[in-house]
Amino acid sequence: MFRAAIFDMDGLLIDSDAFWSDAEREVFGRVGVEVTDEGTAITATLTTRAVAEYWYRVRPWTGFSLEDMEAAVIARVADHVRDRGRALPGVGEALDFCAQQGWRIALASNSPLTLCDLVLSRLDIAGHFEAVISADHVERGKPDPSIYLLAASRLGVAARDCIAFEDSPTGVRAARAAGMHVVAIPSHTYAYRFDEEAARPHLILDTLHEFDAAHATRLRAAESGIL
Repeated sequence: MFRAAIFDMDGLLIDSDAFWSDAEREVFGRVGVEVTDEGTAITATLTTRAVAEYWYRVRPWTGFSLEDMEAAVIARVADHVRDRGRALPGVGEALDFCAQQGWRIALASNSPLTLCDLVLSRLDIAGHFEAVISADHVERGKPDPSIYLLAASRLGVAARDCIAFEDSPTGVRAARAAGMHVVAIPSHTYAYRFDEEAARPHLILDTLHEFDAAHATRLRAAESGIL
C-alpha cells in the first residue's frame, strides 16, 4: 500500500489563484506592464522568479530588479493570504483521511517557503505536515520532479509509494516524472487540460474530500491512465 501523501498548495489547499493575479496586476502595473488573464493563467504554475522573468519578457522595465519585483509580488500575496485566505473544500477531510491511513504527509509547492509556512498557519493545518518543500529548496521548480523527489526523500518513502495531489498539468507532470501516482483536483479558476501523456493524472476528482480508500486501492492496481 501507499506510505505517503504529498500535496501541492496553491489552487489545491488554498483558494489563492486570485491572490497571485491581483498581486501581479498591482506590482507589474506600477512599471507599465499590462497583466492579462491569459498571462496569469501561464504564470499561475511558475515559481515566483519565473513569474518576474515572464513579465519582463512581455515588457521590460527599468528602475527595479527582478528580485525587487519578485519580492513585491510575494509580499502582496502574503497580505492577501492573511486577509482572506481560506481552505478549499475537502482539505481537512483529505488530511484526516491520510493520517488515518498512517501515511506520512508533505507539502511540495512552487511557492517560496515563507508563503508555504504562512498558508499552513493561516489554514491551521501545519501540524499535519512532516515536511514542507518549496521552490527555495531546489534549483528547478515544477514541472521538474526535484520538488517531489526531495519531499519523498525527506519523508523517507520511495516515490512509487507516494500519492501526489495536484491541480495543474505542470504539477502532474512533475509528480509523474518523479514516479508517483497522481490525483488531480482541477483548478476551478483555470481551464487546464490534461491531454498530454506526461501530464495525465491517474485519477481526476472534483474535490479533495472525494478521495477514499477505494481510490487508493485502484491507484495501486493501475499504473497508467485515468480511472
